[in-house]
Amino acid sequence: MNNNRTEIAPDAVEKAVSGDRKALEELLTGIQDPVFHLSLRMLGSIPDAEDATQEILLKVMTHLSSFRGESAFTTWVFRIAVNHLKDYKKHMFANHPLSFEYYGADIDSGKEKEIPALSPELDHDLLEQELKLSCTNVMLQCLDPESRCIFILGTMFQADSRIAGDILDMTPENYRQKLSRARKKMSAFLKEYCGLTGGKCACKRRIPYAAATHRIHPEAVEYSPLAVPNPDADEFVKHMEEIDDLSLLFSSLPTFRATAEARKFLSDFLSSDRCSYIMNA
Repeated sequence: MNNNRTEIAPDAVEKAVSGDRKALEELLTGIQDPVFHLSLRMLGSIPDAEDATQEILLKVMTHLSSFRGESAFTTWVFRIAVNHLKDYKKHMFANHPLSFEYYGADIDSGKEKEIPALSPELDHDLLEQELKLSCTNVMLQCLDPESRCIFILGTMFQADSRIAGDILDMTPENYRQKLSRARKKMSAFLKEYCGLTGGKCACKRRIPYAAATHRIHPEAVEYSPLAVPNPDADEFVKHMEEIDDLSLLFSSLPTFRATAEARKFLSDFLSSDRCSYIMNA
């Protein structure tokens, strides 16, 4: 996968299984960011992604001895992560599922016209970026869990169909067909609604409404500090009008590194008695 590529030393897994704490730390810290990025895109909120990432890393640790090297280590990790996330029931949108129809109706409602402007002292460019990142995460929730996962792997992680099929336990052909359908759904919505692709909505205009409905927090932005810029973003935007599949806009979006809280959890866990108990079990 091109996005969030993680290089793992060939013997790191064997060393970690044998009780080498440094090797274990190398493994878990090496996969933490891509697992968090996948979790955030799948679940739509930072707190839910933090919780899911912790659970996935613990699953990886406790199942290390079952890794047989029949696929790349990162492929094996993503298979664990995907199975965990597709059936995850504790996140916010599990209880409040979204649809493209619902999201479109919210944009069409014109409710943003009823909200007063925010203070001019705020960094409106930063808030516009924050809303774009938040909106794209939420937009993904309009796809069903399997389609969302397929779309994220194919468009944002740019996974090869063979690798993605291995992760999702489906043939490459089946994966490509489902990816095409998911992209068409996303493209249709983007074409009508997203201002970045010529649609009727504009992030700048929606900032006060997003703040009033707690979709963004002007005094403490969440997504922007975690974003790792995509060096190809300008090129994607430059050629957007030439791209038939508007859903490829998602390819230009940044990846996300794990939060400070998530990094602290992993650091504290690796030095804890609980970690020692699991390693020696």
